[in-house]
Amino acid sequence: MCVRENEFKSILFALCYFHAVVAERRKFGPQGWNRSYPFNTGDLTISISVLYNYLEANPKVPYDDLRYLFGEIMYGGHITDDWDRRLCRTYLEEFIQPEMMEGGLHLAPGFLLPGNMDYQSYHKYIDQHLPAESPYLYGLHSNAEIGFLTQTSEKLFRTVLEMQPRDGGVGEGGGTTLEEKVRVVLEEIMEKLPEEFNMVDLLGKAEERTPYQVVALQECERMNFLTLEMRRSLRELSLGLKGELTMTSEMENLQNAIFLDMVPDGWTKRAYPSLSGLALWLSDLLLRIKELEAWSADFVLPSVVWLAGFFNPQSFLTAIMQAMARRNEWPLDRMCLQCDVTKKNREDFTLPPRDGAYLHGLYMEGARWDSQTGLIADARLKELTPTMPVIFLRAIPEDKQESRGVYQCPVYNTRQRGPTYIWTFNLKTKERPSKWTLAGVALLLQI
Repeated sequence: MCVRENEFKSILFALCYFHAVVAERRKFGPQGWNRSYPFNTGDLTISISVLYNYLEANPKVPYDDLRYLFGEIMYGGHITDDWDRRLCRTYLEEFIQPEMMEGGLHLAPGFLLPGNMDYQSYHKYIDQHLPAESPYLYGLHSNAEIGFLTQTSEKLFRTVLEMQPRDGGVGEGGGTTLEEKVRVVLEEIMEKLPEEFNMVDLLGKAEERTPYQVVALQECERMNFLTLEMRRSLRELSLGLKGELTMTSEMENLQNAIFLDMVPDGWTKRAYPSLSGLALWLSDLLLRIKELEAWSADFVLPSVVWLAGFFNPQSFLTAIMQAMARRNEWPLDRMCLQCDVTKKNREDFTLPPRDGAYLHGLYMEGARWDSQTGLIADARLKELTPTMPVIFLRAIPEDKQESRGVYQCPVYNTRQRGPTYIWTFNLKTKERPSKWTLAGVALLLQI
């Protein structure tokens, strides 16, 4: 239908492949897209009309205009997350470019963009040459499939568990009723929960109010807010189970959550983002309290900071910039964080750095960090979230930031990604950054 048959057919084929990839990538969950979007055939047909109109009206193929229209308007109209927008843009930059007319453009490993053919021949070409369905067709690593299948099976088991009858009486091996199980867990939690932080004492100790001290005080306050609610609700439920209080719907929800090893809603609202079950969540909470106790004892910055241990990790990262800005009298809005990955682990550090901070406890998803070369490398099979070595973060003026040979890596609180975004760390890479964008590479604080 188009005068410029070669260009029209090549771009149309690439566009169809792009459509298949963005629509099917949703099955990989947050590693595919941060949020799920309703991409549909209407987006493809309207893009084809746009392609036809633009080729008819221009003497040269307007590649930039076409990519912008497809990526920012037709498909981009659905997209609400900046990182997803970057992903969509990267796909189009890989699939639709002037080089596509010279042949040799791979849409996926082992799948070349075909030249000008008739309709039947295209079908034949796809049947013969399109590789078997795998994460590689999307630019993802095989681990993405393992992750997505694991999460699907976990969801299935969780549903089966929730549908179980609650009061089974005494079961095999002398199992007990729901109330007794809950009472045991409840007493265990009450026993392990330490005392609240004494804010009056802490405020007296932190006289200087440096950016780091302010963060520590805020964290202790938030922790008190959470543990007070935990104590209150557990005490209430304990009285309800003894028959001294009437059971309310809130108490029943708490009882069911404890029985199913889930974090109760009332606690989640006051806590930090987490995808853990109750038992894991509790041991994590106790570790966080221990870290805070050590830090608030003398308000000296720990030699290596556990970034995941904060309710608000952004506040600590901002404090790094504030401390540097105050010392050098630099404007805070013209500063950024420089991220250097060391070759050491947490145990190798005994003192904090003079400027900035050492961070530990981060994980990479979608790739791994190669300590030998100091670069991002392809993930190893079945290593879904390898641990990062200690990261050295310091604040520098924005204009001194290195932008070549780096991948702008988003940092998220949990594997849910999307709303748990925290910061962007620039990590060194020899490969093109687009490779890691398509692979959905990110740093996570909790796995």
